[in-house]
Amino acid sequence: MSTPPTEYYSAERWQNWVDRIREEEIDAEDEDSMRVFDLMQDDAAIAAAKIVSSFDDGDLDEEGASEKINEIGDIVFSEPDFDDEDKVFLVGSVQESLSIVLHACMEYIHAGAAEEASIEEYVAAAADAEEEEDIESARGFLVKAGTLIIDGENLSPELGKDLEYGPVAEWLNGLASLQSAMEDPEVVEEDDE
Repeated sequence: MSTPPTEYYSAERWQNWVDRIREEEIDAEDEDSMRVFDLMQDDAAIAAAKIVSSFDDGDLDEEGASEKINEIGDIVFSEPDFDDEDKVFLVGSVQESLSIVLHACMEYIHAGAAEEASIEEYVAAAADAEEEEDIESARGFLVKAGTLIIDGENLSPELGKDLEYGPVAEWLNGLASLQSAMEDPEVVEEDDE
């Protein structure tokens, strides 16, 4: 049965990624081994980007677009049932990165693109807030940066390179997926090796 045109993402799609991760040997030191997590993240980000594009094109109203974003959230934030703690951690990292993607899409749908600052300024403010352990403010700044990415601005890959691993670095990783998805919203092939 083919996917209905109104379905942007499905539990089955996410489960296919989870199953693939369950079956594969994962080596955190091996870039090829870790690629499946990037693909998993990009796949969901592409679905979110398509919803925002449908909203911008008038194919979805505010309520319909919000519902579709929430549907993705319901799917991707489910707890994976792995015995391997490393895999649980890595999928959790993907989920954290996707949380900012979905939050930024929701903010864009309801409030449009942020106008108070540039992406660079929002990222700097988020890094400062994280340093002061104000994680909610850090998140808010990156959500605003995400709305600008949706609006067509670019996130420089240089922006996060000096960050310590933490929420802001994970969220920036999510925003990089969002930018790729907005630029090239092609479906990731699950069996792409």
